[in-house]
Formats: sequence, structure tokens, C-alpha cells
Amino acid sequence: MTPWLHIIGIGEDGWDGLSPAAQSALEAAELIVGGDRHHGLAPHLGAERRRWPSPFRAMVEEIGAERGRRVCVLVTGDPLWYSAGAFFARGFAPEELCYHPHLSAFQLACARMRWSLADVETLTVHGRPAEQVVPFFADGLRLVILTQDATTPAAIAHLLAERGFGPSRMTVLAALGGPNEARIEGVAQDWVAEVPDFHVLAVEVAAAPDARPLPRWGLPDAAFTHDGKMTKRELRTLTLAALAPRRGQRLWDIGAGCGSVAIEWLRADRDMEATGLEPDADRRAMAAANATRLGTPRLRLLDARAPEGLADLPRPDAVFIGGGLSRAVAEAALAALPRHGRLVANAVTLESEALLAELHAAHGGSLIRVAVSRAETIGRYRGWRPQMPVTQWSLMT
Repeated sequence: MTPWLHIIGIGEDGWDGLSPAAQSALEAAELIVGGDRHHGLAPHLGAERRRWPSPFRAMVEEIGAERGRRVCVLVTGDPLWYSAGAFFARGFAPEELCYHPHLSAFQLACARMRWSLADVETLTVHGRPAEQVVPFFADGLRLVILTQDATTPAAIAHLLAERGFGPSRMTVLAALGGPNEARIEGVAQDWVAEVPDFHVLAVEVAAAPDARPLPRWGLPDAAFTHDGKMTKRELRTLTLAALAPRRGQRLWDIGAGCGSVAIEWLRADRDMEATGLEPDADRRAMAAANATRLGTPRLRLLDARAPEGLADLPRPDAVFIGGGLSRAVAEAALAALPRHGRLVANAVTLESEALLAELHAAHGGSLIRVAVSRAETIGRYRGWRPQMPVTQWSLMT
């Protein structure tokens, strides 16, 4: 089958920056779809023009109705790098598609900054909350960020300064590769610059002398707002190790509490998803606030109990049962998990510990008991203060 749908990346250099193959596809097109800016970069073509539909998700249906015609879609830069290319890949058969990449904004930005692309973090907040970049704040790290609009640099500057990274250098690179290319520089803690909507943001992260940067995972308990009932750091680290987060996977956090496990899951890698079931409104509010502050605004929180609240959820790759443990909940979680899914359940009471022993006997896996003591001041001296021991059952399906 000859591809009829061409997804073409175009830059600020317009028609002259396109490959001969992309130019040929556009010259042969009967319909060209794109934003106003894209159409303006190749204005001489005589095909029917159409703007992207709103909402954007209507694109697949609208363009799918054009089968039998030669269709080109114009996008910015590389269609398969934080652009619409993946969207079309999900909606059309591979043999229907042909991609024509342009230099990406990341490549152009690193060339201007004289940075090795292999050594930077490439991120996007286009159509996403700015807080998603927070887990990547680490002294010495370099970030290249696709932005939403002119407000993004100020939002990123605020997030940096608020978390102790005020000295970070920020560079706005606007209209890259075109005749109106511009560069605006500053420091996060002093950022006041006005910038154009269409730009890329480069950040050299630098911690202030008094900053206390957070690790990517294994967060201290003090990083969370909580009511005392939470999975503490030592056990949370063991729990995350057993849940084994992998890029793009989904977690069910049953009895989410303040959200500590789900938040650590989301910070562990890119494109992670997590749904927390928590019937207590105050704890859901704490979890939502923690998620925003710690850079995981994608945490989905539901006012629900298991197993009833699990019925309509997208299938998980891993399940954590931190509260509301019962045989029915454990069996429902096991039934929902795919092959190589992971289940972890923690228990602190004798009754729930006995249930975990039964589940371990029936299904196998690993059963451990963890006792942690922390050194604390006792008068003029120090001593060990034990925490409640926790039994953990984990297995891979």
C-alpha cells in the first residue's frame, strides 16, 4: 500500500528547509492540514487548505474521512518527538503513513547553546502542567523545554526559585532557524523578561548555597504533608523496589493516603500514570497538594474504595495496597494485573498480617517483615526509637 498521509515537519526556514521528498509530497497534495503558522511557511501551494480541528483529537476521524486523497499534515520540527506524529501512529495503520522529519527544536536549541544533546533532559510542558519539570531540578542538570506560550518561562522561574534553584540560568530561544530568531537570557530568581509565544527554554539548573535538593525517588518523609499515617521512607523505598516502575506504566494505589507511594512512582520515570483510591477527603486534598508541589500533577485521585472502585479503571501494570486490605481487594488486584504485573501489599495489624500470610501461601511471591528504628534525642543522649514493624507481601504475576 502506498502511503496517502504524509506528516511533514516544517521549521522557521519554511519551504527552503524541507527535504526534496517533503516538497514533492506537498506539491502533489490535494489537502494540506496545519496551523496558521504552518500554512504561512509554505503559502504558494495550491492544494485545499484546512486548519487543525478543535478539539485536536477529532483529527483522526476528520482526516480518516479523506482516504483516497493525497493528504499532508504540517507540524513543527520532528513529528515523532513531542509532536503530533505519535497521535497519528495510534490512529492509522503504519502502511498509510509517511513521516518527513525536520530538525527538532531540541536539536536547534542545543546547537545554539553548544550543548551535547545526549547530555540534556528534553522535556515538554506544551499542553501540560509546568510542574512536570520539577523532578528534573538537580544541580548541574541541563534542561531543554518545549513551552506552552509566553507565560512559561516565568512559571518555570517561579518553580525553580521556590525550590532553592534561583541561581539557575535561563535562555529563551525564539523562532529558531528563521530570520526572526531571538535569544533572551536571565536568572530564575530575577526573571522578568517578556518573551514571544513561540520559543524553546534552555535551563542550566543551579542550586542556591542553602538549598536542600530532593532526590528523584526515596523522598524524605518531610517532603510530604501528611497526618502521620503514611508509608515511611525506608518502607516506601522497599515498596517502590518491589513495584519496579518502568517508563509509561500505570499504578493503582489503593488507600493512597497522602499519596507518597503514587508520587514516588510518578517521579521514577517519564510518562508514568497513577490512580489513587482514597475515600477520606482530607487525605485526598493532601495527596493533591503533595503531587503538585513534588512535580507529579498527573496523579489521579478518586473518592472510592476497593474493590468496587476498581471496576472501570484502566488496567494497571502494578498495584499497591497500602490501606483497605482484604481478601476481596487482593483477589481483584490479582485478576486485573497482566502477565509480569506486580502486586505489593503492606500490613501493620496482626489481622492484616495473618491475611498476607494466607495470600502468600495461596499465591506465592515474597513475604518479608521490616522493622526500622531511628536514632532520636533522649535528654542529653541519643537512642533508638522503633517504628511499628510492617509485613510486606509482593509478587509478580
